[in-house]
Amino acid sequence: MKKLSLIALSSFLVFACSSSDDSTTESGGTTNPPAEEAMYFPDNGTDTWETKSPATLEWNESNIPPLLEYLETKNTKSFMILVNGRIVMENYFNGHTATTPWYWASAGKTLTATLTGIVEQEGFINTNNKVSDYLGTGWTSTTLDKENLITCRHLLTMTSGLDDSLGDDVSPANLQYIADAGARWAYHNVYVKLQGVVAQATGQSWSTYFNSKLRDPIGMTGTWLESGEDLSVYWSTTRSMARFGLLALNNGKWKETQIINSSYFNSTINTSQEINKSYGYLWWLNGKESYHLPQTQFEFNGPVIPSGPTDMYMALGKNDQKIYVIPSKKMVVIRMGNAADGENFALSGFDNELWQKINSVIE
Repeated sequence: MKKLSLIALSSFLVFACSSSDDSTTESGGTTNPPAEEAMYFPDNGTDTWETKSPATLEWNESNIPPLLEYLETKNTKSFMILVNGRIVMENYFNGHTATTPWYWASAGKTLTATLTGIVEQEGFINTNNKVSDYLGTGWTSTTLDKENLITCRHLLTMTSGLDDSLGDDVSPANLQYIADAGARWAYHNVYVKLQGVVAQATGQSWSTYFNSKLRDPIGMTGTWLESGEDLSVYWSTTRSMARFGLLALNNGKWKETQIINSSYFNSTINTSQEINKSYGYLWWLNGKESYHLPQTQFEFNGPVIPSGPTDMYMALGKNDQKIYVIPSKKMVVIRMGNAADGENFALSGFDNELWQKINSVIE
């Protein structure tokens, strides 16, 4: 892909003015430990967002310019790091701005997983029920007995048993049996049928329910746009993607409101089946002993991103759309743009290289 030049780097490494009282000493002469910084959430309906400087985090600021240069040469449009909810880095490349929407691609699968949990907690569905309870029979071209093996949970975990080699089309004719549900992990767009389940169960359109239960309560903007073949892709600004990442960092809680049941959300970010241990409910998981990749049945040893934090969970989309959530660092990292190298489905060598560059800054 043609290398992009840095036309307008809307980059700011923001330096928050912060101060604290001098530590007091007790009679024994020991210094009281500083109070832990509270998690910050930006208000809804405003562009105001608290910031924090890399210097206050004792980051290696000399390695920030090489990181930004690397991002620009890798076709990045936006990059953002939050720590404790506050913006530490927010960078835009090649004319992209804070108000420019971009597509999430499969990173948006995590939105579907989240809303599925919300609709279940409201009593509209049970994810252990078969999909045909909501969509009716004949939503695949498999036999009825095989179709009825497929539950909503199988769609969440990519274990429907349907043939993943037939392309993105999720019409019944293209959803063909290859294995019993639960017996095979395969990265497949059939997960999108969960959006139909939500619509049928609630009597609302997918977008209407999504906006009222997830987008609007956390102050996101954006919209689902049809991409053909019964698929829709979410488009939003970088800050809206970061808001969702912040919700994920806080186990589904936004300020004082539990948007999604924390027990369900915890299930989404832990191994969901034993075939691909690096996959939850449409979230990728780092630090596991093995993983599978899209479009292959091979098992690879080691973590998905060796240079990344072991507790990191990730929303990964085609052509390197990224949400990285790292609880141990109270950090969210966002990357939007064109493919860093060649076209890819979710994971790429870019992930490992990028984390090497990030580590040189934050460690």
